[in-house]
Amino acid sequence: MRSWLVAGALIEGPSGLLLVSNRRHDGVVDWTTPGGVIDPGESLISGLAREVREETGLEVSEWGELAYEIEVHAPDLGWDLRVEVHRVVAVTGDLVIDDPDGIVTEACYVECELCEDRLGASQPWVKEPLVSWLTNRWSSPQAFRYRVEGSDLNSIEVTSLT
Repeated sequence: MRSWLVAGALIEGPSGLLLVSNRRHDGVVDWTTPGGVIDPGESLISGLAREVREETGLEVSEWGELAYEIEVHAPDLGWDLRVEVHRVVAVTGDLVIDDPDGIVTEACYVECELCEDRLGASQPWVKEPLVSWLTNRWSSPQAFRYRVEGSDLNSIEVTSLT
């Protein structure tokens, strides 16, 4: 089993929540919060700060609390995923896309009421927790757990265990 640690950043501005467009290897485009895989030996927050900088050009000057965490178990695909999503209190800099991985192709602030539509093609483990956070704004971190069945990403079955 391959395991990944991923982090995401909730960055709000006057016109909404910052989302990035990701062009995946198979050509599919989906939207997420800025973030990505944390490199071995890297702390979660420093890795998340690096991902935010690479994907958006913004520097996080003040971190907030952990908003939610996600665990995804995909035995047929041979991987496990753990995600931590943190609030960002303040950023500096200008929005500029310079993703060294070439995945992020666009970044924009989206009105919170429109985020669910923008997240339409995103996996359930991305969309459901984020929409729930936008709707409820809970005060303590929440946990979301999913199981993925199937070995073809185009026909997987995702079950929420929460």
